[in-house]
Parts: sequence; structure tokens; C-alpha cells
Amino acid sequence: MLWQALIFLITTLGGLFALALLLRFMLQLLRAPARNPLSAFLAAITDFVVRPARRIIPGWWAVDWATLVLCWLTEVLQIWLVLEIKGYELGPAVGMALTALALIATVEIVKLVLYVVMAAVILQAVLSWVNPYSSIAPLVDRVARPFLRPFQRVIPIIANVDLSPLAALLACQLLLTVPIAWAEAAVSRLL
Repeated sequence: MLWQALIFLITTLGGLFALALLLRFMLQLLRAPARNPLSAFLAAITDFVVRPARRIIPGWWAVDWATLVLCWLTEVLQIWLVLEIKGYELGPAVGMALTALALIATVEIVKLVLYVVMAAVILQAVLSWVNPYSSIAPLVDRVARPFLRPFQRVIPIIANVDLSPLAALLACQLLLTVPIAWAEAAVSRLL
């Protein structure tokens, strides 16, 4: 019973911290406006680990690789701690188990990116109907726009209704259902 509570605590806190690091990375990558409450919040809760990591992991091509690596390391640590609590032993194939941990963490980050995209698309669609001039609208638009643009080129607006968010959500859900689920199952078999 206690180990279940500990696993819940680790996955919740680790998942939230990984999400904060991933959002910080994505907002910087997509050149979202830096002066907004979300960016300030993300910087405040992740600066303690991102600033020292930037001394070790430099940014290339105007991309903050330190934040992405820290997100990945957070996922690896979270998965490893859960496996340790459950009593999983690495056994003789330590290299294979470590490779599996690294791959599972990568798959989890890809899933997290897809969930962030889905949330941004839904939020943008709702904001466009309810309050298009909200203070958070430019930030959400900056995150959702690169993922909606390919669908907007193909799907015409029908009776002043943009169906591209629906297509983007379907594509994200298909990615989560087929290749990501397959990759997750294949990597889990390595453990």
C-alpha cells in the first residue's frame, strides 16, 4: 500500500516536472513571447536545474538542448525509481535494461509532446470561439499554429468553420494509438 502511494507521488511529481521542462523547451523552440505568465512560471520552477545544465550542455542552432536533455533525464529517473520500487532487477543484461530505460523515456517524451499539442489545439479552438483576444491567446496560437498549418493547407474552411483542429487532433490520436503504442510495447519487452 505504501509503495503504491510512493509510485503515485514519483510519477506525479516527475511527470509534472518533465512537463514543465518540455513546455519550457517547446516555448523557446517555437519562439513564443517570453513575457507571459506561463513562461515566467516555467522559468521560475526550472531555472535551478536548467542554468547549471547549460554550462555543460550548450545550445546549438538556437535550441536549448539542456532543457530537453533534463526533461529526458527526468523521465529516465522517474521510470527507474518506479521499477526499483516495484522490485525489478536489472539482471545480467544491464546494458539492455539501460537501453530500454532510455528508449522508454524517449517514447514518453514523444507522447507528452503529442498531449501538449492536443491541449494547445483544443485550447486555441475554444479561445477562438469564446475569447479570441485573451492574453493567453497569442501564446497558445504560437504553440498550435505550426501543427495546424499543414492541415489548413489541405482542408478548406467550410461555412466559416475551420476543421483543421479536428484533423490535427485525429492525427495526434492516431499517432498515439498506432506507432507510439507499438514502440512502447516493443521497448517494454526489452526489460
